[in-house]
Amino acid sequence: MKNNNKFRLDVWGFITLMVILLYIVFMIYPMAYLIRQSVYDVETGTFTLQFFQKFFSKSYYFDTLFNSFKISIAATLLSLVLGTPLAYLFAIYKIKGKSLLSVLIIVASMSAPFIGAYSWILLLGRSGVVTTFLKGLGIIIPDIYGFGGIVLVMTLQLFPLVFLYVRGALKNIDNSLIEAAGNLGCSGLKCFFKVVIPLVMPTLLAAALLVFMRAFADFGTPMLIGEGYRTFPVILYTEFINEVGGNDGFAAAIAVIAIVITTIVFLVQKYISNKKSFSLNALHPMEEKEPKGIVKVLVYIFSYLLVGIAVLPQCYVMYTSFKSTEGKIFVPGYSLESYVTAFGKLGKSIQNTIIIPLIALVVIVLLAILIAYLVVRRRNMLTNVVDILSMIPYIVPGTVLGIALLIGFNKPPLLISGTMLIMVIALVIRRLPYTIRSSVAILQQIPMSIEEAAISLGATKMKSFFKITVPMMTAGIVSGAILSWVTMISELSTAIILYTGQTKTLTIAVYTEVIRGNYGTAAALSTILTVLTVLSLLAFNKINGGKDLSL
Repeated sequence: MKNNNKFRLDVWGFITLMVILLYIVFMIYPMAYLIRQSVYDVETGTFTLQFFQKFFSKSYYFDTLFNSFKISIAATLLSLVLGTPLAYLFAIYKIKGKSLLSVLIIVASMSAPFIGAYSWILLLGRSGVVTTFLKGLGIIIPDIYGFGGIVLVMTLQLFPLVFLYVRGALKNIDNSLIEAAGNLGCSGLKCFFKVVIPLVMPTLLAAALLVFMRAFADFGTPMLIGEGYRTFPVILYTEFINEVGGNDGFAAAIAVIAIVITTIVFLVQKYISNKKSFSLNALHPMEEKEPKGIVKVLVYIFSYLLVGIAVLPQCYVMYTSFKSTEGKIFVPGYSLESYVTAFGKLGKSIQNTIIIPLIALVVIVLLAILIAYLVVRRRNMLTNVVDILSMIPYIVPGTVLGIALLIGFNKPPLLISGTMLIMVIALVIRRLPYTIRSSVAILQQIPMSIEEAAISLGATKMKSFFKITVPMMTAGIVSGAILSWVTMISELSTAIILYTGQTKTLTIAVYTEVIRGNYGTAAALSTILTVLTVLSLLAFNKINGGKDLSL
């Protein structure tokens, strides 16, 4: 591969500058403005650290930060404990219904997190179906609210991500390593802990980082079932909402603290991962074998039970969406009332859920193609800057980005707060990395000589890129685009800050209906969102040639 180490102001040089300019205007500027707000006192017109002093001097706020760490670490560890062995069992055993289980695991991972929280309220809330049933048998169980409930919901939402990461890594392990371990008397659980875990450690660290970031930034789950158990995103949201129209310096300071924390976690993970990284090549991939005896029973119980519990909330929500309602409560019988209400009152939110992410997706695909080309084919100082800028959204929580965009663009010359445009910009910034990553991966496999041959035959650089390289990148572009799409249609943490009545999406509509106690309508909207997610994943599967999704 040929690297151009010097910057040249040709067509690709111009595109490099334009991409950097877009990042500066729509990401760096609002983030810088947010940081300025955190150290600037509007009343006195002076710079100050009083907002940070307020945060660290009051146990109310500091305890909230500690709560978030406890929840994120617990959810991360439990997700690793559940997701890693499940991926290993899927790699080494023939399990009937494995394809269906794989689809269900992906559906569980791609749904909006707070829908899981709402579902568990219906199941394990104080008047939940399971709670009421067990109470009738004289068994009293703890309800879903508080620390335990938040960790349960987040774990069931996030362990599929560990499963997908590890499953992808296990495909690169050479079966001869497992056989060699077996010949030395290391098999079963011992082989799993002594051989497999060390081989997939870099992947486990990457998965742990993603799970931790998702758990730390999750706004909807603790907001719905926290009941006084405060977490960082919730306190950030409430402080910002309380200070809208006033002095939002304190909310900005909390946002900056969130960025610092996620950046430190990201850098620590990268450092450890780099120290432990190595490449694997599977000349002989791990072979699936038929489980026998008690092992077979345990494998099937673990696999089906875990996946069943993970998708149970969504199944129950779909079921309740067809139940009759009277006011805010479910009554005996079935009807389509909830869907009539959903489409009648909230039809606009269904349209927005398709239109806003669709516009964002077009921008994402175009930018991802260009950025991937710059990063892979045009390595120089400025394209390295583009590469670094494209990574920033990984470490900025959604709520923080929403606040930064809102306070950065609520005055001229770029007065776009409250518009559809700001929602599109937020989605592009948040989800662009998914498509960049998959586009870079596929482009690295395409020889540069193909383009050079086209240029030598008289084609321009741009023509050879769009006519030859882009069609060859299609698989990577589409897979990243669909993952971006699925996460965009279920976006809540950024959208909850930026939306207006005209730009409300399905996730916000579900959230607001749950808060109001309209569980029937919320169930109908959740079902529509789940159907959209499943259809998107089926499209991915079709385009990807039926291959399993692995990260």
